[in-house]
Amino acid sequence: MIDNEYELVESYKKRVNDATNEDHDPLLASSSNQDVQFFVSDYELQQATATPFSCIINLANTILGTGMLAMPSAMASVGIIPGIFLILLSAAASGIGLYFLSRCAARTEGRQASFFAISKLTWPKVAVLFDLAIAIKCFGVAVSYLIIIGDLMPQVIISFTNHSDLAYFLTDRRFWITLFMLTLVLPLSFLRKLDSLKYTSIIALFAVVYLCIIVIYYYISPNYPPPPVEDIEYFTVSSSLFGHLPVFVFSFTCHQNIFSVYNELRDNSKKSISKVTCLSIGSSAFIYEGIAILGYLSFGKNVLSNIIMEYPSSYFVAGGRLAMVILVVFSYPLQAHPCRASLDKVFQTTHKSHHPSAFKYFAMTTAILIASYIVAITVTKLDVVLSFVGSTGSTTISFILPGLFYYKIHQNDPWRLGKVISVILAVYGILIMVFCLTFNVLRVVNH
Repeated sequence: MIDNEYELVESYKKRVNDATNEDHDPLLASSSNQDVQFFVSDYELQQATATPFSCIINLANTILGTGMLAMPSAMASVGIIPGIFLILLSAAASGIGLYFLSRCAARTEGRQASFFAISKLTWPKVAVLFDLAIAIKCFGVAVSYLIIIGDLMPQVIISFTNHSDLAYFLTDRRFWITLFMLTLVLPLSFLRKLDSLKYTSIIALFAVVYLCIIVIYYYISPNYPPPPVEDIEYFTVSSSLFGHLPVFVFSFTCHQNIFSVYNELRDNSKKSISKVTCLSIGSSAFIYEGIAILGYLSFGKNVLSNIIMEYPSSYFVAGGRLAMVILVVFSYPLQAHPCRASLDKVFQTTHKSHHPSAFKYFAMTTAILIASYIVAITVTKLDVVLSFVGSTGSTTISFILPGLFYYKIHQNDPWRLGKVISVILAVYGILIMVFCLTFNVLRVVNH
């Protein structure tokens, strides 16, 4: 439901615009313009209730998802030393992209920053295409979360109970996807503000801690010996790098939510946004490094793409799998939120309203939920699809768009360091997209 204050703001804006354009009320046109700007700014500030802590939690939760499970396998494809370097490189590049987007957001009007708004300032003719690409990327990640629920929950139930006494539907992946969709995913996805998800994000981050405990325990436990020495490689050169490189990029992608952070953070100054970015990216990189190194040292170069599946069945591990289910359940709305925002810009028929109507909001959210549910219950493996999403959508919103936006806004400025780095970042993203996408296409064709 649209707030009465927001309707009042829009009504007041329209009144002043009509007075100015039609020139039938000079007094209103001359004196009320400053009043409405103050009123709108005050309204927007009242809606900005997010704190740096809540923004860090939400961004970290967006980052720390399925990437954790695949990071040891990604490191195994390149070796320990290059793996450590690629994690740090991806974190740094992702942080630079977030910085560029936040600086571009400062050029937009009020607290209405979005990919669409910046696209209209820089590349207006393709603004809709940018938002469509972002929506598709977020939708694909949301689907992967539902698939993880369907894959892990039957194993959790089997671990906690006697398999022979189970009703058949308790081991059916479709049952668990449906149950979690109806009870948790659906109501959380209808929340309008990203800041409303800060408490679920805190709960989800406990799952991250749980996974770290599992990885550390099985690494140091004398009951589980390490793999043979020849299974641990410090450097390795293989074409599989191009298949796993999108995992490093994908794992740090949270750029779809940086504009919600900018709009909702009460102090959205350059210093405050930079602090949120550095802490969320830095803490995530530290966790990724730990899980990747210890997971790889525990199982060697043949480690599975989902590290939680490597560990022996027990109550302890089953609890970790359940924690990962909780993590992806609470991470789904963090993908649905920017997906809906981008779709709103794609289907936007007027630029006079910054928020969708109640019906449009409900329709878009329902469409996202239903479509992702149908895909998740019909497709069991999305590894190839996600590799395409990582090499296209993630590189686009993490590197290419931030670089292009920042360069375009500073096109007429001298070639300072920021402008040079923005070009390098965009080129870096394009190269990753070309090489990784080509590799994935050839892999599909060969198979």
